[in-house]
Amino acid sequence: MTHVIVLGNEKGGSGKSTAAMHLVVALLKSDARVAAIDLDLRQRSLSRYIENRRKFNEINNLSLEFPVTPTVEPSDLDSREESRRQETERFTSTLQALADCDFVVIDCPGANTHLSRLAHLHADTIVTPLNDSFVDFDLLARLDPETSKVAGPSLYSEMVWLARKHRAHTGVPGGIDWVVMRNRVSATKARNKRKMAERLEDLSSRIGFRLARGFGDRVIYRELFPMGLTLLDLGGRNAPVRLSTMSHVTARLEIRSLVASLNLPVPEERAAPSQQDVAA
Repeated sequence: MTHVIVLGNEKGGSGKSTAAMHLVVALLKSDARVAAIDLDLRQRSLSRYIENRRKFNEINNLSLEFPVTPTVEPSDLDSREESRRQETERFTSTLQALADCDFVVIDCPGANTHLSRLAHLHADTIVTPLNDSFVDFDLLARLDPETSKVAGPSLYSEMVWLARKHRAHTGVPGGIDWVVMRNRVSATKARNKRKMAERLEDLSSRIGFRLARGFGDRVIYRELFPMGLTLLDLGGRNAPVRLSTMSHVTARLEIRSLVASLNLPVPEERAAPSQQDVAA
């Protein structure tokens, strides 16, 4: 069955598109069949990333990997109810058309839209990039201003809870695995870093998510975007760009560590073509 991975967070600038692109390429390099859906219909950062990759691949005569890239168009109907119904039909029909893919990676906008909620309802794995800031933390939980203790879940946590509740009621086997990846964590032992770790550990056990180490705040991620490349494309004899520093090597290890921590299913091996098929 197709495994749906949703990159979600209702705050912009958390690194969803960068994480989505690196995850897509990591899965492609493992010989999985992958589709990428960009639901950020305004910025379309993931779509631009893939477009840059195609242009770079063509100009330099490379053989880079690419996902299937279907588009889910927003509704232009005036009626809110009819608009949601049309978007639901478009989204579900797109997923049905991707039944032969091993993974579908969906990049959601930093806003609470109908398409974003639909994506969360269909998710098998939700990955939430979270900057090391209590401003970002506020989307997951409210903190008591006097004690700084967790007072209760907040906006985005409630969306994930509703998605899990819906999945349980529909009888779809398996639950939604929610992974919060701490992004742009500094290397220094700052007080804010320690407090964030404590609050996230407390919250993870209360509302049910797993913590994973995300990406460091490295310039290399921003430099690769115009070429459409990821850190997994670097290094090696035939790589279009070489790994130039130890920071780049460490960054690539961060990607591999994140993918491993997601505990994604291993796609079934493709059946080898028979002699009759080859002859045909």
